[in-house]
Amino acid sequence: MSIVSLVAHAGIVVKLVLLLLLCFSLVSWMVIFQRAVSLKRADAGFREFEATFWSGIDVRQLEQTLGDSHEGIAAVFQAGMASFKRLRGSIGNGTGALTPKQASAVLVDVERSMRVAVAEEEGRLNRYLPVLATISSASPYIGLFGTVWGIMGSFLTLSATTRADLSTVAPWVAEALVATAMGLFAAIPAVIAYNRFTATTERLVLGYRDFAEELHTLLYRSLLSPASSAAKRGQ
Repeated sequence: MSIVSLVAHAGIVVKLVLLLLLCFSLVSWMVIFQRAVSLKRADAGFREFEATFWSGIDVRQLEQTLGDSHEGIAAVFQAGMASFKRLRGSIGNGTGALTPKQASAVLVDVERSMRVAVAEEEGRLNRYLPVLATISSASPYIGLFGTVWGIMGSFLTLSATTRADLSTVAPWVAEALVATAMGLFAAIPAVIAYNRFTATTERLVLGYRDFAEELHTLLYRSLLSPASSAAKRGQ
């Protein structure tokens, strides 16, 4: 008796359960590899951007360096700067320091733009994670269904025979246990990956929000005192 022979001689219901769980497992591993690469790239980009930003580089030079990049922390920065330049040019003719009231009016829209950008990046980082959550929660129950069906088959076999021994029910019990094992095989990697990716996503989103607050403060200072903004940024 081998696993291959058990699957080959299993009932149609158990075969369908095993096939479904195999598809779940393949999908979960595809999502795991895709999310691992994407989150690793996002984390590296976040660290690199922060190091560049706080190195004292000019904001306009940083914008030129980013180019058309619209992903990760760069997207939050670009959204805030685009809104800032648009409103800064419409208030005070784009020159000189503004009053606190005028500066607050400018930065309300800047804050909103960065908040929207952070929300969009959070959605991008969480992409496909619900798939892992569904697989990790549903697979054990689907495997359990195959197990129950196999046990039911063993009891029906016992009721229809006059010779009740282990060889009579062993195939049914074995294929039932294979269904349970397949459910766990699909669920365990999915739940581990989901927890790890969720933690990484939460850490990145928190970093994006902290950066947005820091940029908001720097822009507010630059509006109140453009001449001293560079000095305050280095503090």
